Amino acid sequence: MTKFKVEIIGDIAIVKPPYGVTPDIDEAARFAQAFLAEHKYVRSAWLAASPVEGPHKVRRLVYLAGERRTETIYREHGCSFKVDVSKDFITPRLSYEHIRVARLVRPGEAIINMFAGVGTFSIIIAKHSEAKVIHSIDINPDAYAHMMENIRLNRVEDKVIPYLGDAAQVVSERLVGTADRVLMPLPDIALPYLRYALLGLRDKGVIHVYLHVHASKGESPEEKAARLVDDNLRGLGAEWRSLGSRVVRMVGPRFYQVVVDAEVVRKP
Repeated sequence: MTKFKVEIIGDIAIVKPPYGVTPDIDEAARFAQAFLAEHKYVRSAWLAASPVEGPHKVRRLVYLAGERRTETIYREHGCSFKVDVSKDFITPRLSYEHIRVARLVRPGEAIINMFAGVGTFSIIIAKHSEAKVIHSIDINPDAYAHMMENIRLNRVEDKVIPYLGDAAQVVSERLVGTADRVLMPLPDIALPYLRYALLGLRDKGVIHVYLHVHASKGESPEEKAARLVDDNLRGLGAEWRSLGSRVVRMVGPRFYQVVVDAEVVRKP
């Protein structure tokens, strides 16, 4: 019998098979029906039929049980987010990371969130810090539309500025030298976009670099991620020091999402 995992987003359940396993749809549907019968507050269940992938950070979903809808309201740290799980990326597994970064923000900071999605990092920072402004960028038009709704829903129009487009272009054309802190919560392209994070910083600042790293037995994923950041920042001519790194979550066997908090002390 397949051991499914469940991620609950609002009142929608995302049913996940074990890493690398192609699930039987009928078995997944029976599991979902039983799950909904036990958890009455969950109204809809969908199978994660692919990993999150591509620049829009979406996965293919297959209907399993309950209501045939993919829109919901997800709540976290006193904030509400309208989201479509078939078109946007959101996961409760980043909840601690959202508030951790918000608590690091100093009063008056200007922030660039290069891969903002529906606005979770940006809005939670706006509500839980004294940041001056959060420039919030995403290339996915569906996520951008929800981000604009969520900015209004959480009444942070005075702090969060949304941008639709590729972060490289938005930063290069509109945000050069504007930020004290840059967020890069898209591991697949964080390293090639580091040059644009540097471009967005003032003379110095902090970059939160999120990476996916494989770590063999006995190897530290945090140290491996820090070496990757070091190689790339020094390759760009920047001097930096680590403020710490941590495993955010496992994404597969010996495959980790890691964040490196990098303080750039001198830009190229």
